[in-house]
Amino acid sequence: QVQLIESGGGLVQAGGSLRLACAASGRTVSTYGMGWFRQAPGKEREFVAGISWSGGGRYYVDSVKGRFTISRENAKNTVYLQMNSLLSEDTAVYYCAADPTGLGNRGSRFNSWGQGTQVTVSS
Repeated sequence: QVQLIESGGGLVQAGGSLRLACAASGRTVSTYGMGWFRQAPGKEREFVAGISWSGGGRYYVDSVKGRFTISRENAKNTVYLQMNSLLSEDTAVYYCAADPTGLGNRGSRFNSWGQGTQVTVSS
């Protein structure tokens, strides 16, 4: 079983940046696809970004393309989400998830989830 712990959330002004980190434990996730999701108040959880096990495949929801970058450091069993040019609509709880198939795309079956980290963007 993979345990995931997110960090790096906080309060930032619109236009600012944050870098989220997701540290995995319990087993290596070097063969897992990894993803970031978010859930805003009153809304369903949505896929934000994903990365394949090799890092060769990276996927983003349209609303964050050009602003967010997902990356991974397998040696540290960690995945990152660099968020730039933040908007108030990016305010949400952000969750990290692991996909054992290794694909990490929007349609993947993510079966391990972290507890989430709050990101609040003030306008």
